[in-house]
Amino acid sequence: MPPREKMYHIYAKDRCIFHSLREDEFARTWDQLNNMVGLMKTDYMVEDLSYEEVFPLMENNGPAGSASY
Repeated sequence: MPPREKMYHIYAKDRCIFHSLREDEFARTWDQLNNMVGLMKTDYMVEDLSYEEVFPLMENNGPAGSASY
């Protein structure tokens, strides 16, 4: 079974603005957001940006309708 790929969600204040980004997409997007917020007049400050690392649930390989834990 291949390892689960880490994903990222990016938030501005309490709002999710990007979800399920792969690591390469996250790095690029995170840098761009931090640069834009620092340079442009927006309702957000760099301190309003945050992210979380998530791991997708493993696929269910059992019979249809069975629960996976």
